[in-house]
Amino acid sequence: MKFFFPQTAPLINWERPYEFLDKEFQQIAREAEQGRRYADKLVKVWQLQGEEVWLLIHVEIQAKPEDDFAERMFSYNLRIFDKFGQPAISLAILCDADSTWRPNQYSYNYPDCSLDFRFGSVKLLDYQNRWAELEASDNPFATVLMAHLKTQQTTKQPGERKAWKFSLIRRLYAQGLQERDIRNLYRFIDWVMILPKALEAEFWQEFKQFEQERTMSYITTGERIGYERGKEEGQLKQAQALVLRLLQKRVGDLPAEVREQIQSLSLEQLATLGEALLDFSAISDLFNWLDANHANDNHGVQA
Repeated sequence: MKFFFPQTAPLINWERPYEFLDKEFQQIAREAEQGRRYADKLVKVWQLQGEEVWLLIHVEIQAKPEDDFAERMFSYNLRIFDKFGQPAISLAILCDADSTWRPNQYSYNYPDCSLDFRFGSVKLLDYQNRWAELEASDNPFATVLMAHLKTQQTTKQPGERKAWKFSLIRRLYAQGLQERDIRNLYRFIDWVMILPKALEAEFWQEFKQFEQERTMSYITTGERIGYERGKEEGQLKQAQALVLRLLQKRVGDLPAEVREQIQSLSLEQLATLGEALLDFSAISDLFNWLDANHANDNHGVQA
Protein backbone atom coordinates (compact mmCIF):
# COMPACT_ATOMS: atom_id res chain seq x y z
CA MET A 1 0.00 0.00 0.00
CA LYS A 2 2.69 2.52 0.96
CA PHE A 3 4.62 1.74 -2.21
CA PHE A 4 1.83 1.74 -4.80
CA PHE A 5 -0.82 3.99 -3.21
CA PRO A 6 0.99 6.60 -1.08
CA GLN A 7 -2.09 8.83 -0.89
CA THR A 8 -4.36 6.14 0.54
CA ALA A 9 -1.84 4.49 2.86
CA PRO A 10 -1.59 7.45 5.33
CA LEU A 11 -5.34 7.19 6.01
CA ILE A 12 -4.92 3.75 7.56
CA ASN A 13 -3.91 2.91 11.12
CA TRP A 14 -1.26 0.23 10.49
CA GLU A 15 -0.93 -0.43 14.22
CA ARG A 16 -4.34 -2.11 14.26
CA PRO A 17 -4.76 -5.61 12.77
CA TYR A 18 -6.28 -6.00 9.31
CA GLU A 19 -8.67 -8.77 8.25
CA PHE A 20 -9.09 -10.50 4.87
CA LEU A 21 -12.78 -10.77 3.98
CA ASP A 22 -12.61 -13.74 1.60
CA LYS A 23 -16.12 -15.05 2.39
CA GLU A 24 -17.64 -11.62 1.99
CA PHE A 25 -15.91 -11.10 -1.35
CA GLN A 26 -17.17 -14.43 -2.71
CA GLN A 27 -20.70 -13.23 -2.05
CA ILE A 28 -20.30 -10.23 -4.32
CA ALA A 29 -18.13 -11.87 -7.03
CA ARG A 30 -20.74 -14.31 -8.27
CA GLU A 31 -19.81 -14.04 -11.92
CA ALA A 32 -16.05 -14.58 -11.49
CA GLU A 33 -14.99 -16.92 -14.26
CA GLN A 34 -12.52 -19.78 -13.96
CA GLY A 35 -9.29 -19.17 -15.79
CA ARG A 36 -9.48 -15.37 -15.68
CA ARG A 37 -6.09 -13.89 -14.92
CA TYR A 38 -6.73 -11.62 -12.00
CA ALA A 39 -6.71 -11.71 -8.22
CA ASP A 40 -8.94 -9.75 -5.87
CA LYS A 41 -8.61 -9.15 -2.15
CA LEU A 42 -11.15 -7.50 0.09
CA VAL A 43 -9.50 -6.28 3.30
CA LYS A 44 -10.95 -4.63 6.39
CA VAL A 45 -8.70 -1.96 7.91
CA TRP A 46 -9.12 0.95 10.31
CA GLN A 47 -8.67 4.63 9.62
CA LEU A 48 -6.62 6.80 11.96
CA GLN A 49 -9.85 8.42 13.16
CA GLY A 50 -11.03 4.99 14.32
CA GLU A 51 -13.57 4.30 11.58
CA GLU A 52 -13.67 0.98 9.74
CA VAL A 53 -13.00 1.02 5.98
CA TRP A 54 -12.75 -1.75 3.40
CA LEU A 55 -10.15 -1.94 0.67
CA LEU A 56 -10.87 -3.78 -2.58
CA ILE A 57 -7.44 -4.49 -4.08
CA HIS A 58 -7.46 -5.89 -7.59
CA VAL A 59 -4.36 -7.25 -9.34
CA GLU A 60 -4.85 -7.63 -13.11
CA ILE A 61 -2.36 -10.22 -14.40
CA GLN A 62 -3.67 -11.08 -17.85
CA ALA A 63 -1.56 -10.13 -20.87
CA LYS A 64 -4.40 -8.58 -22.89
CA PRO A 65 -6.57 -5.64 -21.76
CA GLU A 66 -10.09 -6.43 -20.63
CA ASP A 67 -12.80 -4.28 -22.19
CA ASP A 68 -15.19 -4.36 -19.24
CA PHE A 69 -12.56 -3.96 -16.51
CA ALA A 70 -13.71 -0.54 -15.26
CA GLU A 71 -17.34 -1.67 -15.26
CA ARG A 72 -16.42 -4.71 -13.16
CA MET A 73 -14.55 -2.51 -10.68
CA PHE A 74 -17.66 -0.34 -10.33
CA SER A 75 -19.91 -3.39 -10.03
CA TYR A 76 -17.85 -4.88 -7.19
CA ASN A 77 -17.73 -1.57 -5.34
CA LEU A 78 -21.49 -1.12 -5.66
CA ARG A 79 -22.22 -4.68 -4.52
CA ILE A 80 -20.08 -4.24 -1.41
CA PHE A 81 -22.08 -1.17 -0.42
CA ASP A 82 -25.42 -2.73 -1.39
CA LYS A 83 -24.88 -5.99 0.51
CA PHE A 84 -22.87 -4.82 3.52
CA GLY A 85 -23.62 -1.09 3.71
CA GLN A 86 -19.90 -0.46 3.71
CA PRO A 87 -18.00 1.93 1.42
CA ALA A 88 -14.92 0.43 -0.20
CA ILE A 89 -11.76 2.02 -1.58
CA SER A 90 -11.18 0.33 -4.95
CA LEU A 91 -7.57 0.00 -6.11
CA ALA A 92 -6.14 -1.70 -9.21
CA ILE A 93 -2.62 -2.88 -10.05
CA LEU A 94 -2.17 -3.44 -13.79
CA CYS A 95 0.60 -5.90 -14.73
CA ASP A 96 0.07 -6.05 -18.52
CA ALA A 97 2.48 -4.79 -21.18
CA ASP A 98 0.06 -2.51 -23.08
CA SER A 99 1.11 1.07 -22.35
CA THR A 100 -2.12 2.53 -23.77
CA TRP A 101 -4.53 0.59 -21.52
CA ARG A 102 -5.10 2.66 -18.36
CA PRO A 103 -8.59 2.16 -16.90
CA ASN A 104 -9.35 4.31 -13.86
CA GLN A 105 -13.00 5.28 -14.13
CA TYR A 106 -16.47 4.08 -15.11
CA SER A 107 -19.07 6.65 -16.07
CA TYR A 108 -22.26 7.39 -17.95
CA ASN A 109 -24.11 10.64 -18.55
CA TYR A 110 -27.75 11.33 -19.36
CA PRO A 111 -29.71 14.60 -19.16
CA ASP A 112 -31.19 13.79 -15.76
CA CYS A 113 -28.80 11.13 -14.47
CA SER A 114 -25.05 10.69 -14.48
CA LEU A 115 -22.33 8.67 -12.78
CA ASP A 116 -18.57 9.13 -12.50
CA PHE A 117 -16.83 6.34 -10.55
CA ARG A 118 -13.07 6.71 -10.22
CA PHE A 119 -10.65 4.20 -8.69
CA GLY A 120 -6.95 4.11 -7.92
CA SER A 121 -4.91 2.55 -10.71
CA VAL A 122 -1.19 1.78 -10.93
CA LYS A 123 0.52 0.69 -14.17
CA LEU A 124 3.61 -1.38 -13.36
CA LEU A 125 4.98 -0.76 -16.85
CA ASP A 126 5.48 2.93 -15.96
CA TYR A 127 8.22 1.97 -13.53
CA GLN A 128 10.51 1.09 -16.44
CA ASN A 129 11.21 4.82 -16.65
CA ARG A 130 11.63 5.05 -12.87
CA TRP A 131 14.30 2.39 -12.51
CA ALA A 132 16.67 4.62 -10.52
CA GLU A 133 13.84 5.23 -8.05
CA LEU A 134 13.35 1.48 -7.65
CA GLU A 135 17.07 0.91 -7.09
CA ALA A 136 17.17 3.61 -4.42
CA SER A 137 14.11 2.28 -2.57
CA ASP A 138 14.49 0.08 0.52
CA ASN A 139 10.89 -1.12 0.21
CA PRO A 140 10.87 -4.89 -0.55
CA PHE A 141 8.12 -4.33 -3.13
CA ALA A 142 10.61 -2.38 -5.22
CA THR A 143 12.59 -5.60 -5.71
CA VAL A 144 9.39 -7.52 -6.48
CA LEU A 145 8.50 -4.93 -9.14
CA MET A 146 12.02 -5.03 -10.59
CA ALA A 147 11.71 -8.81 -10.96
CA HIS A 148 8.36 -8.42 -12.74
CA LEU A 149 9.72 -5.82 -15.18
CA LYS A 150 12.89 -7.74 -15.98
CA THR A 151 10.84 -10.89 -16.56
CA GLN A 152 8.83 -9.01 -19.19
CA GLN A 153 11.96 -7.55 -20.79
CA THR A 154 13.95 -10.82 -21.01
CA THR A 155 11.36 -13.14 -22.54
CA LYS A 156 13.77 -14.15 -25.32
CA GLN A 157 17.01 -13.45 -23.45
CA PRO A 158 17.54 -16.24 -20.91
CA GLY A 159 21.17 -15.34 -20.28
CA GLU A 160 20.28 -11.76 -19.38
CA ARG A 161 17.39 -13.00 -17.23
CA LYS A 162 19.79 -15.24 -15.30
CA ALA A 163 22.08 -12.27 -14.62
CA TRP A 164 19.19 -10.13 -13.40
CA LYS A 165 17.79 -12.93 -11.26
CA PHE A 166 21.13 -13.27 -9.50
CA SER A 167 21.46 -9.50 -9.12
CA LEU A 168 17.99 -9.05 -7.62
CA ILE A 169 18.45 -11.88 -5.14
CA ARG A 170 21.81 -10.47 -4.05
CA ARG A 171 19.96 -7.20 -3.50
CA LEU A 172 17.79 -8.86 -0.84
CA TYR A 173 20.90 -9.69 1.19
CA ALA A 174 22.40 -6.23 0.66
CA GLN A 175 19.28 -4.65 2.11
CA GLY A 176 19.79 -6.56 5.37
CA LEU A 177 16.36 -8.20 5.36
CA GLN A 178 15.39 -10.89 7.83
CA GLU A 179 15.93 -14.52 6.81
CA ARG A 180 12.18 -15.20 6.55
CA ASP A 181 11.67 -12.16 4.31
CA ILE A 182 14.58 -13.18 2.08
CA ARG A 183 13.12 -16.67 1.68
CA ASN A 184 9.65 -15.39 0.82
CA LEU A 185 10.89 -12.79 -1.66
CA TYR A 186 13.29 -15.29 -3.19
CA ARG A 187 10.42 -17.69 -3.87
CA PHE A 188 8.54 -14.98 -5.76
CA ILE A 189 11.58 -14.05 -7.86
CA ASP A 190 12.28 -17.73 -8.53
CA TRP A 191 8.65 -18.24 -9.57
CA VAL A 192 8.48 -15.38 -12.08
CA MET A 193 12.05 -15.43 -13.48
CA ILE A 194 11.97 -18.97 -14.88
CA LEU A 195 15.17 -20.14 -16.56
CA PRO A 196 15.92 -23.02 -18.95
CA LYS A 197 17.08 -26.09 -17.06
CA ALA A 198 20.78 -25.71 -17.97
CA LEU A 199 20.89 -22.03 -16.96
CA GLU A 200 18.97 -22.78 -13.77
CA ALA A 201 21.67 -25.31 -12.82
CA GLU A 202 24.37 -22.70 -13.51
CA PHE A 203 22.51 -20.09 -11.51
CA TRP A 204 22.09 -22.47 -8.61
CA GLN A 205 25.82 -23.30 -8.45
CA GLU A 206 26.78 -19.61 -8.56
CA PHE A 207 24.26 -18.70 -5.92
CA LYS A 208 25.35 -21.55 -3.67
CA GLN A 209 28.89 -20.19 -3.81
CA PHE A 210 27.60 -16.67 -3.07
CA GLU A 211 25.87 -17.82 0.11
CA GLN A 212 28.89 -19.82 1.23
CA GLU A 213 31.10 -16.74 0.86
CA ARG A 214 28.69 -14.74 2.98
CA THR A 215 28.20 -17.62 5.46
CA MET A 216 24.46 -17.12 5.09
CA SER A 217 22.77 -20.32 3.94
CA TYR A 218 19.26 -18.90 3.97
CA ILE A 219 18.19 -20.56 0.74
CA THR A 220 20.81 -23.17 -0.22
CA THR A 221 19.64 -25.73 2.29
CA GLY A 222 17.88 -29.05 2.38
CA GLU A 223 14.62 -27.11 2.47
CA ARG A 224 15.44 -25.54 -0.90
CA ILE A 225 16.36 -28.92 -2.40
CA GLY A 226 13.13 -30.43 -1.09
CA TYR A 227 11.17 -27.47 -2.38
CA GLU A 228 12.63 -27.84 -5.87
CA ARG A 229 12.05 -31.61 -5.89
CA GLY A 230 8.47 -31.17 -4.77
CA LYS A 231 7.88 -28.46 -7.36
CA GLU A 232 9.29 -30.63 -10.15
CA GLU A 233 7.26 -33.66 -9.06
CA GLY A 234 4.13 -31.56 -8.99
CA GLN A 235 4.80 -30.25 -12.49
CA LEU A 236 5.44 -33.78 -13.73
CA LYS A 237 2.14 -35.09 -12.36
CA GLN A 238 0.23 -32.20 -13.87
CA ALA A 239 1.88 -32.75 -17.26
CA GLN A 240 1.14 -36.50 -17.15
CA ALA A 241 -2.53 -35.90 -16.36
CA LEU A 242 -2.88 -33.30 -19.11
CA VAL A 243 -1.19 -35.40 -21.83
CA LEU A 244 -3.20 -38.51 -20.92
CA ARG A 245 -6.43 -36.53 -21.04
CA LEU A 246 -5.57 -35.01 -24.43
CA LEU A 247 -4.55 -38.40 -25.84
CA GLN A 248 -7.82 -39.97 -24.75
CA LYS A 249 -9.77 -37.25 -26.53
CA ARG A 250 -7.56 -37.58 -29.61
CA VAL A 251 -7.18 -41.35 -30.09
CA GLY A 252 -9.57 -42.95 -27.60
CA ASP A 253 -9.01 -45.15 -24.55
CA LEU A 254 -5.40 -46.13 -23.88
CA PRO A 255 -4.26 -49.62 -22.79
CA ALA A 256 -2.87 -49.79 -19.26
CA GLU A 257 0.65 -50.54 -20.51
CA VAL A 258 0.58 -47.44 -22.75
CA ARG A 259 -0.51 -45.26 -19.82
CA GLU A 260 2.38 -46.65 -17.77
CA GLN A 261 4.78 -45.90 -20.61
CA ILE A 262 3.60 -42.31 -20.82
CA GLN A 263 3.88 -41.92 -17.06
CA SER A 264 7.55 -42.94 -17.33
CA LEU A 265 8.37 -39.99 -19.63
CA SER A 266 10.36 -37.01 -18.44
CA LEU A 267 8.88 -33.53 -18.22
CA GLU A 268 10.67 -32.55 -21.46
CA GLN A 269 9.38 -35.66 -23.28
CA LEU A 270 5.84 -34.94 -22.12
CA ALA A 271 6.09 -31.40 -23.47
CA THR A 272 7.26 -32.75 -26.84
CA LEU A 273 4.48 -35.34 -26.91
CA GLY A 274 1.95 -32.67 -26.01
CA GLU A 275 2.83 -30.80 -29.20
CA ALA A 276 3.09 -33.94 -31.38
CA LEU A 277 -0.30 -35.38 -30.38
CA LEU A 278 -2.09 -32.50 -32.09
CA ASP A 279 -1.33 -34.28 -35.37
CA PHE A 280 -2.37 -37.76 -34.17
CA SER A 281 -5.41 -39.33 -35.79
CA ALA A 282 -5.09 -42.91 -34.49
CA ILE A 283 -3.45 -44.76 -31.63
CA SER A 284 -0.85 -46.10 -34.09
CA ASP A 285 0.50 -42.55 -34.34
CA LEU A 286 1.15 -42.66 -30.60
CA PHE A 287 2.90 -46.04 -30.88
CA ASN A 288 5.11 -44.67 -33.65
CA TRP A 289 5.99 -41.63 -31.59
CA LEU A 290 6.91 -43.76 -28.57
CA ASP A 291 9.09 -46.00 -30.72
CA ALA A 292 10.79 -43.07 -32.43
CA ASN A 293 11.58 -41.43 -29.09
CA HIS A 294 12.79 -44.67 -27.49
CA ALA A 295 10.38 -44.17 -24.63
CA ASN A 296 10.77 -46.88 -21.99
CA ASP A 297 12.79 -49.17 -24.26
CA ASN A 298 12.40 -52.12 -21.93
CA HIS A 299 8.64 -52.19 -22.42
CA GLY A 300 8.01 -51.40 -26.07
CA VAL A 301 4.43 -51.36 -27.25
CA GLN A 302 3.37 -52.91 -30.53
CA ALA A 303 0.34 -51.92 -32.52
